[in-house]
Order: sequence, then C-alpha cells, then structure tokens
Amino acid sequence: MPSVEQQFLHELDEKLWKAADKLRNNLDAANYKHVVLGLIFLKYVSDAFEERQRELLELFKNDADDNIYSLPREDFDSDAEYEQALNDELEILDYYREANVFWVPKESRWSTLKEKAALPTGSVLWQNSKGEDVRLRSVGWLIDNALEAIEKSNDKLKGVLEGISRFQVDNDKLIGLINSFSDTSFTQPTLDGEPLSLRSKDILGHVYEYFLGQFALAEGKQGGQYYTPKSIVSLIVEMLEPYKGRVYDPAMGSGGFFVSSDKFIEEHAREHHYDPAEQKKHVSIYGQESNPTTWRLAAMNMAIRGIDFNFGKKNADSFLDDQHPDLRADFVMANPPFNVKDWWHQSLAEDVRWQYGTPPKGNANFAWLQHMLHHLAPVGSMALLLANGSMSSNSGGEGEIRRRLVEQDLVECIVALPGQLFTNTQIPACIWFLTRDKTGGLSPNGVEKRRRKGEVLFIDARQQGYMRDRVLRDFTREDIARISDTFHTWQRTDAFENVPGFCASKDLAAIEKHDFVLTPGRYVGAAAQEEDDEPFADKMARLTAQLKDQFEESDRLEAEIKRNLGGLGYGI
Repeated sequence: MPSVEQQFLHELDEKLWKAADKLRNNLDAANYKHVVLGLIFLKYVSDAFEERQRELLELFKNDADDNIYSLPREDFDSDAEYEQALNDELEILDYYREANVFWVPKESRWSTLKEKAALPTGSVLWQNSKGEDVRLRSVGWLIDNALEAIEKSNDKLKGVLEGISRFQVDNDKLIGLINSFSDTSFTQPTLDGEPLSLRSKDILGHVYEYFLGQFALAEGKQGGQYYTPKSIVSLIVEMLEPYKGRVYDPAMGSGGFFVSSDKFIEEHAREHHYDPAEQKKHVSIYGQESNPTTWRLAAMNMAIRGIDFNFGKKNADSFLDDQHPDLRADFVMANPPFNVKDWWHQSLAEDVRWQYGTPPKGNANFAWLQHMLHHLAPVGSMALLLANGSMSSNSGGEGEIRRRLVEQDLVECIVALPGQLFTNTQIPACIWFLTRDKTGGLSPNGVEKRRRKGEVLFIDARQQGYMRDRVLRDFTREDIARISDTFHTWQRTDAFENVPGFCASKDLAAIEKHDFVLTPGRYVGAAAQEEDDEPFADKMARLTAQLKDQFEESDRLEAEIKRNLGGLGYGI
C-alpha cells in the first residue's frame, strides 16, 4: 500500500506530465523538455525563495533578545513605515545566500510570471533602470527574461539557463503550463486535506527526476544520453558509498549519480544521527559532459537540490578537453555511452592516461576506463558501466589492456547485469569496480576494509530483478541490497562465502586460466540444486507406478472419446 506521500507524488507526476505532454503536438521530445524543465526550475527556485521570505518575516517580527534578525515595531513611527522596512529587508540578497537559497529577482518570481503572462501582448510590465516602459512581447520572452535575470544574480548559473522563446510555443499553451504548475502547493503540500511531510526540494526534485525518465522514454535512443536507470545508479552508489571525499563523473549526463549520492548521504547521516547538511560539507562534486544541453540540465538538476558542484567552465569532451586535469577523486563513477566508435583524435596517441595500453580507435570503452583510473586517488574506488564485450573482447588490443589491469591487481569486482535495464539500448551490460589499493585499512569514507590483494569478486546478477513492463526490467530494493551486501561482506570481513550461480571470489591464477576473461558466469558456477533424499529404488518404483496410472487414464479417455464419436455416427 503506497504511503500518502507516494500517492501525492504519483498523482502530481501524472497531472504535470499530462499538461506537459500537450506540447508534443508542437515540439518533439528533444525540444519540449527544455520548455518544461525550464518552468520546473523557475517554479522551484521561486518556491524556495518565497519559503525563505516567510521564515525571514517571522524572524524580523520576533523581538526576542537573542534574535539577531529582529526588527522591533517600536523602532518605527507608523505601521506603514514598519511594513516598508520589512519589505526592504526581505529584498537583501545575503539573507538568502546564507541559507543556500537562490536569489530570485522580482521579475523572475512565479507570482510575477503568472500575473504578467495573462496580460495582452504589448502591455506595460514594469519600468527598467532607465525609467523606460518594458512591454510584454510574448510569454516565451517573459520566461526567457525571468531565466536571464536569475542567471545574472547567481554566479553558479552563468551560461546554464537556456531560453525557450526560440521554440516558438503558443502563448496559450505556455499559460496553460504555468497554470498547471501553479495549481499545487509545493511548499505546504496536502492530500485530501492532510498535510504531508514533504519539502519543496523533495517534491520538485522528484518531479524533475520523473520528467527526465519520461523524456528518455519519449526520445528513445537519443534520450538515454542523459538518463541512467535509477536502480542502476542506486546500486553503484550503495556499493561505493561515496559519503565523504571528492566524487567525479566524467560522463555525467544530467547528474543522476550526484543526485543519488546526495540522497545516500542524507540517509546515512540520519541513520548515524549526523546532521545531513554538515555531512554534505565533506563531499565535493566534480563532473564533465560534452553535450551542451545535457551539461545545462545537470547544472539545473544540482541547483534544484542545493548541491554545490564544479562542472568545469563549459561543456567539453572528457578525452580532448579535460576540465579537471589535476583532479584525483576518492570516488569515480560513470555510465558513458557504450562502444563509441568516433572518439579518437590523433592528439591522443601518446596520452598519459593510457597506462595499460592505447585503446582501440574504434571503441572508447577502455579509454573511459583508463581516463577514470587516471583521475582516481591512490586509495580511491571507481565503478564503470560498460557493454558486456569489455569482459571478454580481444579486438584492438582490448584483451591485452584487460590482462594488464588484472595483473596490476586493479580489478576489484565485476557484476553481470540482466538484460532490458536501459531505455535506450538492448546491449547487455556489466559494472566494473576498480581500486588502486587492496591492502586494507580505512577508505576515504572511513570504512575499514580487509586485505584483498590478488582477489577479485564476481557477481552474476543476470537473474535478479523483475519486468516492470513488457519492455523494461528493474531491480527491487532487495535485489540492490543483496548485491551490495555481498560486495561489502567480501570487501570488509572474513565471513564471505561463495554462492554457486551468484557470486565467487577468485585469485588471479584462476583468472589467468581463463585467459583473463572476466565474465562472472565462468567463475560462479551453476546454482545448487535442491537436495533429494529419496532412495533411488523407491523413487524408481514411485515414478513407474505414476506412469502406469497415467497410461491407464490415457486408455480410458481414448475409449470414452471413441464411444462418443460412435454415438454421433462417426465410424472409428
């Protein structure tokens, strides 16, 4: 039975998606996501800003001696003067920055947007700094103006917020979207009159994530470039546990790994009675993305959740224009596009990153892996989603690179995944976990690990999960827990035991016997069959008697059919 919070979010998803989906008559999925996500972003920052305004107003009116924000009424000659002072104080930018809330100029606030969008084209909106009338050109222009004003007021968003007027969406459709988004209390949500324990950040973050998934489905193959299935992201984050240190994703898409890490940190903090906000101060986020649209989506995704980030100065190719050349991260995780063929450039021929062999020019899989290793700190850990071919291919020198990785004892764990997990590809996938240090001791997040020199864990998870619909498979929370618990037990304790058909720990000599092929199925064996304690003679007698009874029943049914057919005049 879903909770009231889950029911609220489900109903909200359907309502907002239904409103947004009306744009599909005018725009394809690749474009209308910018319109919708731009409005979601405006709604969120405006709601968060107004929520902070309400908090400040209460603080200003509270005349307690220890309240540094207090603005006593007795200091003013009249109510009008007092009200004006309160309003002036609410417009001081530093009050919002100190609470990690984006400053939203008046022309960008949702109430302004809703009010002005309903006016006829050409209406006077306000006067600019020169005292000139600013008139409404279109609703798209009004939204662009709101986004641009937020960018100018927040350094982190410079060059991030794209305008929507270029898509030339009808005013009426945009007004409909604004009204649909307005018709929900994001800061004080209720369901059937019941107040819900959901913050504006939680609701808008959820909606944003839901929309990204829906856009990925709508766009098909192209949409997957910015969306990794939530269950796979959760699995990797729970296995790595990146709740302290530098976290890096060189193919970040819309930032799914960072969002999941942020949620993991909050859960971990609550579980151990830490302050989540304090815990997050110990994490630094670094990312890179080549696609300009996706780079902006990621920045918006972080801003919506109040996550501090460094995504470089611009969108850029991780191989040709590394935005973090000196970074050595404690945790590196990525889902780069599989089997990319056109990645190579002659300038990469003698690149310092190819420590274990130059990757083939026609496949970037081992280029991504070595790029990530290059950015990995001496005691760091990394996880990389790759096509299954990476575990066994020998073409273009891949087999030689894989051999060197194993011989250098960098491979920690290989997880084989079930098919049909991705919206954009049917290519079977696996997860590589690598580390530079298997000697044991404290990891960057403070977890004690045992000595694992010369050992590799193989997990065959191809039978895990369930079919969410006719096309897509998904993991349950139990599936994720089983895989991550297996990894942590092997990594940290001496209590690990091989489970036939699921997991096995092997030494490097065993891997060498298989010519350095890393497919888990070769190492975990077949699943154990249930024990059969029935003696063979008794079992044979029982089965023979069963067969005799079945033959007799067959003869009886055949005779019955012949009698019935004979009665109908058919000669048998």
